Amino acid sequence: MPRQKRSTAEADEPVDKIDMALPEIVGTGKRMAPEEREQQIVEKAIEHFATHGFSGSTRELAKQIGVTQPLLYRYFPSKEALIDRVYNEVYRWDPAWEGLIADHSIPLQERLRTLYTAYSHVILRREWIRTFIFAGLTREGINTRYLDKLRERIFRPVMREIRASYDIPAPATRAAQEAELELIWSLHASIFYIGMRKWVYGLPVPKDLDAHIERQIDAFLNGTPAVLKKLAPAAAGKRSAASR
Repeated sequence: MPRQKRSTAEADEPVDKIDMALPEIVGTGKRMAPEEREQQIVEKAIEHFATHGFSGSTRELAKQIGVTQPLLYRYFPSKEALIDRVYNEVYRWDPAWEGLIADHSIPLQERLRTLYTAYSHVILRREWIRTFIFAGLTREGINTRYLDKLRERIFRPVMREIRASYDIPAPATRAAQEAELELIWSLHASIFYIGMRKWVYGLPVPKDLDAHIERQIDAFLNGTPAVLKKLAPAAAGKRSAASR
């Protein structure tokens, strides 16, 4: 018997159960409020991108997350629009991090320990790590947008605070500035790699994450000021000559 043509209203509903990758989207067939439906699509898209990456057509994406392509387009006019929404959902930024860095009422080591403990609990999640890796392979824009923010709002302010705390002059050359940033890149990378080990390689990671972060901060502050002082002579010489 030929299959009956679906009505216009039905065409906007999820695909048949035989085609569904994620049956919980359909549930009992109860209609959802548009805001709930949109959020559910975003959540399923995050899981899809974290598992399969960003390649593939919108038709394939819709099938994987359990909706029809027309319904997907109703909420997100393009795949790019959906990816931008996923970015905003996954890569959340806490403005309190920036305020903490500049809070001189708290010792520097405690500031950095608190900052990176909070930061690690945000980024060391499956969806964060895996979408970031996939984005680096197929969508440079996501990574560039996030890393630019990280560099300007975390890296540079942290290095300024270290220099101020240890009375170290600012780097005098572009090469010295880049060398300074590489030091904090190393700290950041050591924390990010914990997520790589767990969510990409399936390797064991420290059970007490907070204690591990505290040790990383100790190591960073024990070595970084000494290295910065080695980078500083050129800047100190220029300041001395200018004061004559």
